[in-house]
Amino acid sequence: MDYLIIGAGPAGLQLAHFLSQAGRDHLVVEAGDGPGTFFRTFPRHRRLISSNKRHTGWDDPELNLRMDWNSLLSDDPSLRFTSYSESYFPPADDLVRYLVDFATRHALRIKYNTRIARVARHNGFFIATDDNSQAYEAKRLIVATGVSKPYIPAIPGIETAERYGAVSVNPRDFVNQRVLIIGKGNSGFETADNLIETAAVIHVAGPSSVRFAWKSHFVGHLRAVNNNLLDTYQLKSQNALLDGNVERIERNNGSYLVTVSFSRANEVKRNLRYDRVIVCTGFRFDASIFDEECRPELVIRDRFPAQTSEWESTNVRDLYFAGTLMQVRDYKKGTSGFIHGFRYGVRALHRILEQKYQGVAWPHCGLPIEPHALGEAVIARVNRTSALWQQFGVLCDMIAIGDDGTARYYEELPIDYVHESEIISSGSYFTISLEYGPDHDRIDPFDTSISRIAQDDPQHSHDARYLHPVVRHYRGRQLQAEHHVAENLENEWNGPAHRDPLRAFFAQVLAKDEMTAEVAA
Repeated sequence: MDYLIIGAGPAGLQLAHFLSQAGRDHLVVEAGDGPGTFFRTFPRHRRLISSNKRHTGWDDPELNLRMDWNSLLSDDPSLRFTSYSESYFPPADDLVRYLVDFATRHALRIKYNTRIARVARHNGFFIATDDNSQAYEAKRLIVATGVSKPYIPAIPGIETAERYGAVSVNPRDFVNQRVLIIGKGNSGFETADNLIETAAVIHVAGPSSVRFAWKSHFVGHLRAVNNNLLDTYQLKSQNALLDGNVERIERNNGSYLVTVSFSRANEVKRNLRYDRVIVCTGFRFDASIFDEECRPELVIRDRFPAQTSEWESTNVRDLYFAGTLMQVRDYKKGTSGFIHGFRYGVRALHRILEQKYQGVAWPHCGLPIEPHALGEAVIARVNRTSALWQQFGVLCDMIAIGDDGTARYYEELPIDYVHESEIISSGSYFTISLEYGPDHDRIDPFDTSISRIAQDDPQHSHDARYLHPVVRHYRGRQLQAEHHVAENLENEWNGPAHRDPLRAFFAQVLAKDEMTAEVAA
């Protein structure tokens, strides 16, 4: 076959849908007995932190996807997750139900109860063998398994502690107990929040400071919905954050003695007693199924497979990754680790595959090479697109200026791919993206003593910190000019303060391009 996809989670289903629409030979294999196996267990306390905003005041489906973080991309309006749950943070079981319906209604080619045990390569084909020794041969392999292997820090005695994936979620099992949670991510704080009413003491430990999603704009950092423990810590309710390293865990007579080295106290060490220790330190990619000759290189402390701008393995040709594994390209900056981000990454991956292996050009439309037309095309897109909104700083639109006097408008390309691939080898082109300003994550947005950029002020648009459109001009991959569209409180960049400077920017660049062409001639 042409494509074998391992994993029938959201990314595997999304890519299978695109391949099916294109009529490509493919198969999805899934270890579980249905779609979304990961979400049948995680998050453990069964509340998603992906927004499900049903009421937006808009009737445009594209705009509504900006606030719908769980839907997959489809032409079927009934397959919008917002019709599956009324909760802003919906139950995980509703997502599983949605994924089952998505796979069923699109009649996706999926083989369940098929766990791939080994991946080899022979004569240019991938050979994936399951637990029952059945082999599947494919020209291209796409891994959409997510980060499925728990990360366990190298702490002496950690094997005696309980794991996030198996520990009881019944708060009554922790009545009057002292609990240590290792890990300062959402899983750790989700676990702590569940125990506030019953545990005597809750400590959450980790070497790094807590980072808040509302400040960094990275939705994988601590979300407000999980941070109730911080109130109980700062308002002296026995709970605390321990900033430092857990150096040793000793299990003795039904309790634990834990050695902690405190980073804020000159590495002072203390031995602390607990009734329970829970490890909530996240997950990583499991590369154990790959034979040596086709094992992907790993990066970021061996947490993810290294990938090119096409989401292809850097060392194994024709091996691609979809879904949360895509986040290696925008780690802890963008949204590729989450459905509302990677659904667009998967669509871009499909277009890359179509262009690379099937000779199908990236979809585009023609435009007059004229400042007003280019400006209006950009304004129309940035005011409506969900892809650039969700994948800020990762995906871009592109306007290519042809030598034949035509302009071609392409949508939703990976920014790095534009500059590294052969889609543009020379000539003049513009990229259009939505971005936050530099150092935006270092600024407290609620601090009223910090001066803010005036809304709809084109004079200071280059200093904007909040999300806004950025248009860049390149010639032969070299940056020539850059324009920032002024901020707007409701992200409606459609007034004279947005249109007029953008039109002037295009006029200036096009005039310079014309002069350059005349000199070259």
